Amino acid sequence: MKWDGQRQSENVEDARDGGGGRGGIGLPIGGRGLGVGGIVIALIASWVLGINPLTLLGVLDGGGPPVQQRQAPAGDSQAQDPAYVFVKNVLGSTEDVWTAYFQRSGQAYEMPKLRVFRGREPTACGTGEAAMGPFYCPADHKVYIDLGFYDTLRERLGAPGDFAQAYVIAHEVGHHIQNLMGTTAKLDRARGRVSEREMNALSVRLELQADCYAGVWANLSQQTKGWRLEPGDIEEALNAATQIGDDTLQKRSRGTVVPESFTHGSSAQRVGWFRRGLEAGDLKSCDTFTNPVL
Repeated sequence: MKWDGQRQSENVEDARDGGGGRGGIGLPIGGRGLGVGGIVIALIASWVLGINPLTLLGVLDGGGPPVQQRQAPAGDSQAQDPAYVFVKNVLGSTEDVWTAYFQRSGQAYEMPKLRVFRGREPTACGTGEAAMGPFYCPADHKVYIDLGFYDTLRERLGAPGDFAQAYVIAHEVGHHIQNLMGTTAKLDRARGRVSEREMNALSVRLELQADCYAGVWANLSQQTKGWRLEPGDIEEALNAATQIGDDTLQKRSRGTVVPESFTHGSSAQRVGWFRRGLEAGDLKSCDTFTNPVL
């Protein structure tokens, strides 16, 4: 997909100058650092209900060398950092797509903010950490991302490509739409009233719906912008969905798969629901909560 020359969002906040240190990720949680294996597990937790997963990070053991974060350009040149410009382009595309979509049904779309940080960042959902990967905080309607995650996506998880990166942002914006539509609040009310296994199953449905919403965005962005996806774009997004499936991450981190512990869905499910949204181009196709087969 061609990003150059596209409208850039004005809702991106650059907090990198005020963020944490630039070195490797060695998070002092419970007196322990967070190693590479822990980072992979934390990437699962980062997307659970779109809420900051600090409580889960507290039980992760260290192990292995720290992952080096991406170094952002210093001073004013940060605004011209290609990765920073890229997220502004992608967020701008989601704004155009969802504003038009909501208008067609007589509703107004409230645009989320996207805050770029480095290391750690205070949020309305707790302190965000680079090791969590991108996440959405429903309490302040913001998407948070340390741009070093894209290095992790490419180098550690084997999902390179700009459209893979765009899919990540579109997924988090999908959580924002769920928040606006009251879906997130319904699941939050269920917390503590159902078993852990049942809550995990609900989390899977929430995450797969956000994947489907990302697919709807990919479909509608072509119509809104009058562009066509380039060869390999969809494959990049599908590969990213595959690499962050619960089964794939669990195999990589501990060598075994425990389906009842899934919180985001298997690789096949994530690919399937993204593709469903892509083909339909309609949020109505993304009802993961009443569909008996995921």
